Amino acid sequence: MTEDNHGASSQRRQRVTLRTIAEATGLSLSTVSLALRGGSTLKQDTRDKVTETARQLGYVPDRAGVRLRTGKTNVIALVMDGTEDSVDFARQMIQGIGQALKGTAYHLTVTPEFDRQQSTDTIRHILHNRNADGVIITHTGRQDRRVQLMIEAGFPFVSHGRTAFQARHPYYDLHAENFAALAVARLAEKGCRRVALIIGDNTTMNYHNIVGSFRDSTVRLGLVGEVLEGVHTPADLRQLGLGFAQAAPDARPDGIICDSEMRTIALIGGLQDGGLPPGRGIELIYKQTSGILPALSPHLDAIGEDVLGAGEALTRLLLRRIEGAPATELQVLAEPVPNWV
Repeated sequence: MTEDNHGASSQRRQRVTLRTIAEATGLSLSTVSLALRGGSTLKQDTRDKVTETARQLGYVPDRAGVRLRTGKTNVIALVMDGTEDSVDFARQMIQGIGQALKGTAYHLTVTPEFDRQQSTDTIRHILHNRNADGVIITHTGRQDRRVQLMIEAGFPFVSHGRTAFQARHPYYDLHAENFAALAVARLAEKGCRRVALIIGDNTTMNYHNIVGSFRDSTVRLGLVGEVLEGVHTPADLRQLGLGFAQAAPDARPDGIICDSEMRTIALIGGLQDGGLPPGRGIELIYKQTSGILPALSPHLDAIGEDVLGAGEALTRLLLRRIEGAPATELQVLAEPVPNWV
């Protein structure tokens, strides 16, 4: 036998298996297997002990074998809307999911989609080929076809955002109604009487939740409220800001709510071009999803959304759903966090 063949044979004999880990930890084979699958019924200390031992021994699961034995892929699929205009959204979402998967047997695949019909086709492909054990989707609509497909198929999933479906399904969502209500109330406290909402994608449930709450809140507080739609590109928003700055005070809003940092940055550029930075004639409140705009404009009021935390929470909900937890126990509304200055 040649030296190379002897080395390959030695590596095969020394391949780390579940039994190897069980012998090293003193735990049963079934406990080791459950721990590596992220079983929530085990103590955290036990899961940590098994995963650390597996890491030290260089354990690599045979995914083909796992699927053959269990029908599972140990894969989580993230189908993410590629048109997202929030600063740093994708990186934080993926990082949060990765943190939640750490120490489990699961791997993440990411499919960015730039067309909602294409996204539906991606879900169909996953359902047909069963190449994931569960799916996370973002930017859910009121009657989201992707959600309907997975409900009908009985396939584990969780959505970042709610829908209008009567059928219960797992979701994690920012309490958008409270975001709008907090922002309107803050502008009223600052003496604003004419407030505008600048908001993006009108196909999502998030849009309807924010707009509905904005309108209710302005009426309740006796303010004049306007929803500015159709202003999407950075160039459009910069021009809008310039127009506000050049308009007479009684012909423009004295308070603005913006649902993303990206739109806010473009709007501020236009206001500054016209010599009217926020806070000097127009108050501005935006939804904060990163540390970028606070570093550029620390004097602005913001309402925070924890995108990294959302990624972690979505993943934990999905893992519980895969294990059989009922959908009614897997619905979370996260409260927005005011960052007033």
